[in-house]
Amino acid sequence: MLEEKRVKELMIKDVFTTTPDEEVVFAFEKLMKHKISALPVMDGNEIVGIVTASDLGYNLVLDKYKLGTKVFEVMVENITSVKPNDSLIHAICAMEENAPDSNIVNQLPVIDDGKLVGIISDGDIIKAIKYSKDCFE
Repeated sequence: MLEEKRVKELMIKDVFTTTPDEEVVFAFEKLMKHKISALPVMDGNEIVGIVTASDLGYNLVLDKYKLGTKVFEVMVENITSVKPNDSLIHAICAMEENAPDSNIVNQLPVIDDGKLVGIISDGDIIKAIKYSKDCFE
């Protein structure tokens, strides 16, 4: 089932993004408002990084950011991405293989011909498994 399903079948196409110059507090507010866990950072049409709710929230609570801290100062620049036609197995492997400290990457931007076309999360993949007939056979 997971080898047959493609990222494009599960990805979210309407992706909320931020810019490198947006203040961290406003990026975090956007994450909370839309109940999402990550924002790709876009410089024009180019993805240049990603910020996550857990990273921003944790550091905001600990008061680690100065007033006016910009997204480019804290974003992860070395992002892992997938393509729309990649299998879910490929996406799962990318999440596991590219994570620091034996964790997983929870969100993967979906890039097609150098352009951001979607985002897929571990939750999207879990839902696909849960609602698959294969999961309970």
